[in-house]
Amino acid sequence: MPPPSHPLLYEINTRCWLRQLTGREERPVTLANVPESEIADWQRLGFTHIWLMGVWSGGPRSRAKAMETAQQREEYAKALPDCRDEDIAASPYAIADYVVPESLGGEAGLAQFRRRLNERGLKLMLDFVPNHLGLDHLWLSERPELFVQSPAQVPGTFAQTTNTGVRWLAHGKDPYFSGWTDTVQLDYRLEATREAMTQLLTSIAGRCDGVRCDMAMLVLDEVFAKTWQALPVASPGQPQSRDEFWARAISIVKKAHPDFLFLAETYWGLEPRLQELGFDYTYDKTLYDHLVGRHVPEVQSHLLGKGLQFVARSAHFLENHDEPRIAPILNPAEHRAAALLILGLPGMRFLHQGQLSGAARRVPVQLIRAPEEPSRPEIQKLYEQLLNILPRTSVGRGEVRLLESMPAWAGNPTAANIALIQWQPSTPSEFDLVVVNFAPHPSQCYAPVVVPPLPCGQWRLQDLFGSEEYTRDTASLKEKGLFLDLPAHAAQLFHFTPDQPTP
Repeated sequence: MPPPSHPLLYEINTRCWLRQLTGREERPVTLANVPESEIADWQRLGFTHIWLMGVWSGGPRSRAKAMETAQQREEYAKALPDCRDEDIAASPYAIADYVVPESLGGEAGLAQFRRRLNERGLKLMLDFVPNHLGLDHLWLSERPELFVQSPAQVPGTFAQTTNTGVRWLAHGKDPYFSGWTDTVQLDYRLEATREAMTQLLTSIAGRCDGVRCDMAMLVLDEVFAKTWQALPVASPGQPQSRDEFWARAISIVKKAHPDFLFLAETYWGLEPRLQELGFDYTYDKTLYDHLVGRHVPEVQSHLLGKGLQFVARSAHFLENHDEPRIAPILNPAEHRAAALLILGLPGMRFLHQGQLSGAARRVPVQLIRAPEEPSRPEIQKLYEQLLNILPRTSVGRGEVRLLESMPAWAGNPTAANIALIQWQPSTPSEFDLVVVNFAPHPSQCYAPVVVPPLPCGQWRLQDLFGSEEYTRDTASLKEKGLFLDLPAHAAQLFHFTPDQPTP
């Protein structure tokens, strides 16, 4: 069967992961000598892209900010009760330099790791943080004109000594929160800033196969203008940009690397805009919110309302480094249903280190040591089963349809609780149907499956994610659809094959 056209991404906290491997292997492990078993396991589970979160260099000024408040210290201790100062580093999103530190294997180690991934058919993704840099970046002293700044001290700014004297530079921020005090805000109103960041992005693109762009919506022209209207451009005579940064930057990178993948972390309903500007995939935080909030009917209405094109260019997840761990939020039955949905949808399917074993503690990104947590067997079995089943189906590979569940009878509203995704391989002799009932009670519907035009009288249905088997009449499937009477939190993956030809 051909490889999936809908990526399966695995996010790894690089610093914690390498430290765990060092302890397990009883030898120093960096990107230059990752055990072959790690890569083989990702390949076995069907991952197509490995996102190494946090490979770039940090610095002492940003690290000091990461340690300065009691609230931050409490967050670290909650995740790692025996946390010590040496377990805390600068945030991976307060970048001092886009180079890999030697402690992680250096640039040579990164190149070797990428080569080994590519040899097994996997791709490497890294971080690109467009909005800001860390306090230790050389541009603060060498190119201070690239940053948002104020002629005098105002809230959200800090003093920076440069070769032209002291400047009040702004901390990076989004419009709804106070600034990230370990960062400095780039000024995207300036053409020089955009050129510098495009060159930086181009450099990164030569070392990996894709980037996850942190808070990508913050540098959209409209968002940026509103966020920083109180601090106008420091030198109005500098050339200002007249087009969107992403449209130009993505075009330049893809001209040099046509298969390079762009993933946007984005919110506020701006996902379609970023897709329009060239992003291959954008976060679907709305779907995540519906799943963890148990907004049962909203799951189906969101998917059908957004439509197939949007869903197929979205990244679907249950957790990532910014969100709480999913295992303590959803019970095992809910988790099973939600996992099948995100892995059964078109688009980018997105899993997080620790998710597959049921980890319960979210690890702040500043920590370079993670807690040791026992695996939860029911969660581990769930993902092992699901990730081993999917390659035997057309899920992620074939033609896909989002089906609208139809009421089983008049006055029964429970069809709204059921999500249906049909996958059709290139050969019309079979197809697959993902069925999920999110409700904590039974639900019924008719699934309007699209039956391939084959001369068979019946279809055999096997639930690959369970043990049920049925036969259904072709004429009935075409006329009414597939009747489903589902228990609470049902998660089924039906594989359809012809049962017998028509005489």
